[in-house]
Amino acid sequence: MATTAPVHPVDEVPPVRQLAAFGLQHVLAMYAGAVAVPLIVGGAMKLSPADLAYLITADLLVCGIATLIQCIGFWRFGVRLPIMQGCTFAAVSPMVLIGTTGGGLPAIYGSVIVAGLAIMLLAPVFGRLLRFFPPLVTGTVILIIGISLLPVAGNWVAGGAGAKDFGEPKNIALAAFVLAVVLGVQRFAPAFLSRIAVLIGIAVGLAVAIPFGFTDFGGVGDADWVGVSTPFHFGAPSFETSAIISMLVVALVTMTETTGDLIAVGEMTDRKVEPRSLSDGLRADGLSTVLGGVFNTFPYTAYAQNVGLVGMTRVRSRWVVAVAGAILVLLGLLPKLGAVVAAVPAPVLGGAGLVMFGTVAASGLKTLARVDFKGNDNLTVVAVSVAMGVLPVGVPTIYGKFPDWFQTVMNSGISAGCLTAIVLNLLFNHLPAKAGSSVPEPDGLPAGGGEQGVEKPREEIV
Repeated sequence: MATTAPVHPVDEVPPVRQLAAFGLQHVLAMYAGAVAVPLIVGGAMKLSPADLAYLITADLLVCGIATLIQCIGFWRFGVRLPIMQGCTFAAVSPMVLIGTTGGGLPAIYGSVIVAGLAIMLLAPVFGRLLRFFPPLVTGTVILIIGISLLPVAGNWVAGGAGAKDFGEPKNIALAAFVLAVVLGVQRFAPAFLSRIAVLIGIAVGLAVAIPFGFTDFGGVGDADWVGVSTPFHFGAPSFETSAIISMLVVALVTMTETTGDLIAVGEMTDRKVEPRSLSDGLRADGLSTVLGGVFNTFPYTAYAQNVGLVGMTRVRSRWVVAVAGAILVLLGLLPKLGAVVAAVPAPVLGGAGLVMFGTVAASGLKTLARVDFKGNDNLTVVAVSVAMGVLPVGVPTIYGKFPDWFQTVMNSGISAGCLTAIVLNLLFNHLPAKAGSSVPEPDGLPAGGGEQGVEKPREEIV
């Protein structure tokens, strides 16, 4: 009697009811970050409210398409893991500079299209670099991703960056209430409900927030029912050398960040990212970025917010996130629905974000627990890499006097920490050992090197 091979949890398709709930949970986790980039760039360029609304709906539409490409995949595009896609914050400063110094939106979109094509061309090169991401590096990078996201959650808890009531005790109390609901549901509720603890926490938090005046649904009535983004709505793209160079630097940064996110999700879902699948994921990023330039939006990357949600809920199906992508497409085509989601107050998201982003950091620690720290310099690699990753998070203006390209790379704690971890791992574990370092330790390992997984980066040495 023939038996069917077991389906990997990543490829399982949950029941429709669960798909919808899990997918909506992913959308709520990333929505604030997704709309922040068009709001910042459009606000800096002093666009009209109508143009700002257009940027947001275009962004949500392409976010959804990019997520579908990444999760479902076709040919050599898509990593086929539960990965949400959204606009990268690494591109915000360069795009504001391009848009406000005479180039305008057409120059932004021209540089975005070129950057997307460059990412597709460079994807196989990054795929071959995967051997330089042993558990020592991946664990450190995942830890830095989580730590870098915590200030985002902190801003939400306080009411949202720039809010008039930022830091008011009522905001922090609402966030603490949502956090308590999420933890209570995860600890005491049945298995299915515990997996949508974030969604329940946000729903309960919103129900409490409405009577206390935390949110306003006035924007829902003003929003259109249907809105379709058309290619090159703001004019044909222009290709300016300086804009293209700055966006190519952004492309390298986002590829580094995406590599860390893909490896993190691979660790959480027990489907290790291999060189080919990493290339496919980065190639999908490039295609999505090209689509962003065509459909009036910005460069795309994997969203670390949702990496934490995968780890927290332990729901590993890529089809759940594909449904989230479909919901984003609907929000992009139906602005009134988008306005409803946008009405969720920041403190509600902050309470849930503390759990999700902390989960990412904890996952990094879990990966580092597999690393051998005896008789070698691996502790130094972790220590310096985390310090370099946290530095721009704690002191955002530390590189303010440096050239723009340097700021683009180093102002991202994720890329700064990732590059540091790779370089230090090469320095301490791949170069010849220093004289006198080959004295065996009691466990038989040579001192000074030998981080487990350096020669076999994706395996554990027993």
